Amino acid sequence: MLTTILAILTALEFIFIFFLETIRTDSEKTANTFGMEQSVLQNPNMNVSMKNQGVYNLGIAIMIFTALLLKNQAFLIGLMIYIIFVAAYGSMTVMKSIIFKQGGLAMLTLISMLL
Repeated sequence: MLTTILAILTALEFIFIFFLETIRTDSEKTANTFGMEQSVLQNPNMNVSMKNQGVYNLGIAIMIFTALLLKNQAFLIGLMIYIIFVAAYGSMTVMKSIIFKQGGLAMLTLISMLL
């Protein structure tokens, strides 16, 4: 039950990221969340790139929900490992806090699954 709740929270986090990157691309909230200047997000090239990233994040949320519906624990473990890997990469290349912001719930979900 705990794993399911954590996995759902992880999926909801990725839906929120999708919302920020795709729907509210150049908002102040998006700029603050990603540590960027709002003017940078208004650049047409950056705006399109953010929207594209947002769609990928929505895909991750859909895959998490699919793994839960199918009760496919191996798929869910793989997704959590992937999320943690991407968060670690973002932490090294963009902002150190990404490992916890983007990967924290996935880490908790993975730990819950392995215990």
